[in-house]
Amino acid sequence: METAKRTGAQVRGPIPLPTRFERFTVLTSPHVNKDARDQYEIRTHKRLIDIVEPTDKTVDALMRLDLAAGVDVQISLG
Repeated sequence: METAKRTGAQVRGPIPLPTRFERFTVLTSPHVNKDARDQYEIRTHKRLIDIVEPTDKTVDALMRLDLAAGVDVQISLG
């Protein structure tokens, strides 16, 4: 978001989108104790950032943006 503001684009957001939960239940013992289970979950948080008037510098800067591991960006024009 700061990258877009630095290049002079008009920005709206971030707008929080619903969090996606993936839950997994695993038996702790391979043979007995059907009641003994562990539960794990993966939470995926999403945000929508609307860049209203992007410039050429904005698009180039967003394409070259270096992100942390586990962070994904999807850019759509239209």
